[in-house]
Amino acid sequence: MNVKPLAFRMRPRTIDEIIGQTHLVGEGKIIHRMVKAKQLSSMILYGPPGIGKTSIASAIAGSTKFAFRMLNAVTNNKKDLEIVAAEAKMSGKVILLLDEVHRLDKGKQDFLLPHLENGSIVLIGATTSNPYHAINPAIRSRCQIFELKPLTINEIVDALKRAIADQDRGLGKDSIDITEEALLHLATGSNGDVRSSLNALELAVVSTEKDEDGTIHIDLAIAEECMQKKSFTHDKDGDGHYDVLSAFQKSIRGSDVNAALHYLARLIEAGDLQSISRRMLVIAYEDIGLASPQAGARTLAAIETAERVGFPEARIPLANAVIELCLSPKSNSAIMAIDQAISDLRKGISGEVPDHLKDAHYQGTQELGRGLEYLYPHNYENGWVKQQYLPDRIKNKMYYEPKRTGKFEQALATVYENLLKKS
Repeated sequence: MNVKPLAFRMRPRTIDEIIGQTHLVGEGKIIHRMVKAKQLSSMILYGPPGIGKTSIASAIAGSTKFAFRMLNAVTNNKKDLEIVAAEAKMSGKVILLLDEVHRLDKGKQDFLLPHLENGSIVLIGATTSNPYHAINPAIRSRCQIFELKPLTINEIVDALKRAIADQDRGLGKDSIDITEEALLHLATGSNGDVRSSLNALELAVVSTEKDEDGTIHIDLAIAEECMQKKSFTHDKDGDGHYDVLSAFQKSIRGSDVNAALHYLARLIEAGDLQSISRRMLVIAYEDIGLASPQAGARTLAAIETAERVGFPEARIPLANAVIELCLSPKSNSAIMAIDQAISDLRKGISGEVPDHLKDAHYQGTQELGRGLEYLYPHNYENGWVKQQYLPDRIKNKMYYEPKRTGKFEQALATVYENLLKKS
């Protein structure tokens, strides 16, 4: 007999059986209200694998008693959609769970749209990709978009205990003695993926012999064998990757060494040296900048060392550089200055280069009046002479505003202010 996996059997049958996602399915929350009123609208559920996208869809169908069909946007063809549409015409409404909805091609999309418009098909699209980036606007505009969150450890423990106790769909027909340490390991080792935890639990049960009394004993050692390494979910091309990179930079900017090392570790575990290197160099010049100019050169040296030695040793120079960047004084004066200059330029705030600054290295420049009144600073005391460099229209514009968070920029600020006084 073909027995379906435990994770499949334990899918919630109604909205009240769903574990987690209380911000959507809890009492009084949006999906719960839609189900209670039986006024469903198409929706897109997005989040990491194994956190309940399919479960929510099947629970909605179970709670409303509408027909429920599951398709995949990649593997199922237009003919499969036509069958669902025909069923919807007969029954009045079908809930269609469409996995990998971000991969929906134009032909399938064009077929679906009128059925979404008239409400005969309620689409529940499931995706791990951010729908605002990955899903065609024509589909997205017709759907509510809900982000699902990884389950907490306590929620996964509850799901495991429910599976152990359930005699109809779970493991309740067996006598199972599992330690709290083993339960906790199965819950924490999945990184919020309840399906992975349930799969590991099932493996532990079926692979462990019963004792003389017919009881299956599962301790921490067995749990560790069935989930040997904590699952680390990190899609280099996915939305979460950029969230980690963003948190990495913001932690360094905020001088939080421990948080920065945590996010560095996640990027190292993903093996993404290229993203680490690029972001660290950007940080060195964007966030530390003129407060500690040598941080950029030392960061580059650390990155070059990391690239030469490769992982796992590459983690050492990277950690050195990240700690230095965290604890360095911070200044964003350079990026603020250039961004303001670029912003003005794009707004049309500019002007003609003053004649005395124009190129005078070709014949006829004297007749054009170019370069005639240019004052060569090296011919003057201290290498400076007062003259206008900006175009007339913006001659008094100031872009650079020095920070005083590092000794180097403090010195620059003093020079800058003295020059402004002479001007």
